[in-house]
Amino acid sequence: QVQLVESGGGSVQAGGSLRLSCVASESISSFYRMGWFRQTPGTPRELVARITSSGTTNYANSVKGRFAISRDNVKNTVYLQMNSLKPEDTAVYYCHAYSYVADYWGQGTQVTVSS
Repeated sequence: QVQLVESGGGSVQAGGSLRLSCVASESISSFYRMGWFRQTPGTPRELVARITSSGTTNYANSVKGRFAISRDNVKNTVYLQMNSLKPEDTAVYYCHAYSYVADYWGQGTQVTVSS
């Protein structure tokens, strides 16, 4: 069973930055795509950003120009650099890994942005 462990969440004021990390228990090169999702109470989990094994990235419109996803295949880690944070970015952020036969989720890390 693949394990994904997120870290880097916390509380920050609007305009601040955080960097989330997601460490996988096995080589992330085996996953076609990895990404970050977020969820607030009572709402569906939504895509924030994702990156394929070839490095192609996609972002939600709400975070374009502010967030950047990257991956380090040597460290088996995916990062989400979040800049110019807004109160509406407050959510639990989840790491996701997708192969063609299965997908996996981390336990989530809380990000709180105060105005």
